[in-house]
Parts: sequence; C-alpha cells; structure tokens
Amino acid sequence: MNQHVKWHLLFVLAIWAVLTLVGYLIVMLIDPFPVAASEEAVVVDEAFTLLTLMSVPVFTFVVSVLLYSAFRFRIRSAAPSGDGPSIRYVAPVVIGWFVITSALTGVMIVHPGITGLNEIRHMAEEPVDMVIELEGRRFFWNVHYTQQGVTSFTELVLPIDAHVHFRITSHDVLHSFWIPAFRVKIDAVPGSWTTINATPNEFGTFEEDANFRVQCAELCGAGHASMAIPVRVVSQQEFDEWIGEQTTVGLAR
Repeated sequence: MNQHVKWHLLFVLAIWAVLTLVGYLIVMLIDPFPVAASEEAVVVDEAFTLLTLMSVPVFTFVVSVLLYSAFRFRIRSAAPSGDGPSIRYVAPVVIGWFVITSALTGVMIVHPGITGLNEIRHMAEEPVDMVIELEGRRFFWNVHYTQQGVTSFTELVLPIDAHVHFRITSHDVLHSFWIPAFRVKIDAVPGSWTTINATPNEFGTFEEDANFRVQCAELCGAGHASMAIPVRVVSQQEFDEWIGEQTTVGLAR
C-alpha cells in the first residue's frame, strides 16, 4: 500500500469515526419506537435497537467513502476527453470489509435472531389466561372471547398482565392481524387458523395512543386502510365489568 493510499484511508477513517459517534448518539438519545405495551414488544424493540447499533458503523463507513471520494476526486476543470486513470482495489480493505460484514451477519443470525425467537417462543409456552378468536372480514373484525362467550365488533378489551392466546382466521380474503403497541402480527388466512400470543403490560386506549388498535396489515381491498378496531388495556375489574355488559353471542364459523 503506497503512501497516497494510506493518507486516503486515514482521512476516510477519521470521517468514519466522527459519523459513527454521531450515529450512536442519535440511536441512544432518540427513541424511534412507539409505546411498548406488551412483554413481547420489549423483546422486539431490544432486537431492533441492537440491529441498529450494529448497522451504524457499516452505514457510516459507506457514507464516509462516498463523501471523501466526492470531495477529493471531483473534477476540478473541464471534463477530460479520454478515459480517466484505472482504479485498482486495495486487497486489505476488500478482505476486511468481507470478513467484518460476514461476522456481523453471523452474529445477527444467532443474536438477536435465534435467541430472540427462542425467547418469544418460551413466552408463548407460559400458561394462557385467555383465548380470543378474531375473524377478519372486509372490512372489519369479529372478536370472540371463547371462555366468556362474548363477541365484540367495535373494540378489543384486554385485562392488563393477562397472557392472551389469539386465534386468527379470515372469512373472505387474506388479512393480517396487527397490534402496533404489542408488536405482534400474523396473517389471517381463509379456511385456517393462525395463532399468536401477547401479554399486555401497560394500560392504554386508542383515544390516548393510536398504536392501541387492531389493524389489518395486508392489502385486502378498497376499505383496507379503515379495517381497524380500538384496543383497550384495562384492570381486571374493569374487564369483568365490561364483559358483564356485553351480549352473549358466538362467533360465526
């Protein structure tokens, strides 16, 4: 590696160090996530934060090279009539880039990939407090509380700290069950049942925070955007009172 290449690398590394520091400060000081209102949401947010921290130095290195190249090697006079000088790669840089990015990929597959999925699965194996069936129809949701024998078409009410097992299906086309505040999402497939679990651990309502809602996350037709119902996380006493006020009906199968 000749002296000119070394100086170029030093300048790039200096820019990279500064941008990486700025990137880490942004990630650590700014919380981009909505409210995490379930135990599962905490696991998901931790995984996204870790992935962001791992991606910062890779992103800033690419930006550093682009910025330095655009400034240092820009054309300062009339465009040349012939081809420019040939560009040769620097083997240590290429090899280092391959090794480091491959190592980061391997780490991400193991953690938070495998470890995160195992944690979510372990949480799903805990005793279930409540089973709720949801049927997606264009363009609304039927919510059936199987143990209480109650169906709601207007909202999903959950008691705080209850481990809820959701069974999801569709009456017509492919829908997707998604509660942003819980970070849980799974497809609603016609003719079959899919399942997902969540344990709400924060009080909240749709009126206070729009992330407390059941939203269809699969394009299902003209009314897709409005296919949502509010979610309320309340105390066990409030939930029992709400159940007592509902009409006992069954979910059509």
